[in-house]
Amino acid sequence: MNTMSSMDTLKAIKERRSIRNYQDKPIEAEKLQAVLEAARLAPSARNAQQWKFIVVQDKKQREKMAAATRYKFIADAPVLIAGVSLDPKGLMRCGVPTYAVDLAIAMTNITLAAQALGLGTCWIGGFDQEAAKEVLKVPDKYKIVELMPLGYPAENPPARDRKSLSEIICYDSFTE
Repeated sequence: MNTMSSMDTLKAIKERRSIRNYQDKPIEAEKLQAVLEAARLAPSARNAQQWKFIVVQDKKQREKMAAATRYKFIADAPVLIAGVSLDPKGLMRCGVPTYAVDLAIAMTNITLAAQALGLGTCWIGGFDQEAAKEVLKVPDKYKIVELMPLGYPAENPPARDRKSLSEIICYDSFTE
């Protein structure tokens, strides 16, 4: 099994872009499995892994999901992954919802694994929760946290500006 070096990981982080245009090309089963394995290996609060990942490959199902968003391009990706929390009421001791953090980590793992494999993704949070649940048959007690199209990019958008480290890093205590 190939392992990524720390330089490969940093390269994937630097080169990752939000892809909104996908090639009409299926994803090889071994690449899809590798991306899903990246989600499975993600850390979670108390290692509870209170999540499910719905892999939507059916075109009609992806079109129904696109209708539940304002991002119609997600129907054009060969795969759409929905990250679902099985414990949307859980809070960490610090008061932050556990599910939001756990699914963000897992979906970021998917994003970086996809990038390393030559695939593109886009983080989608702008969707109608109830409509998406209905399409995917997700019970009311759970929450879809994110949708992520996955496929071969048909575009190479430029890097977007980022704040400098000096604007976002504080040492030893908070400073404005």
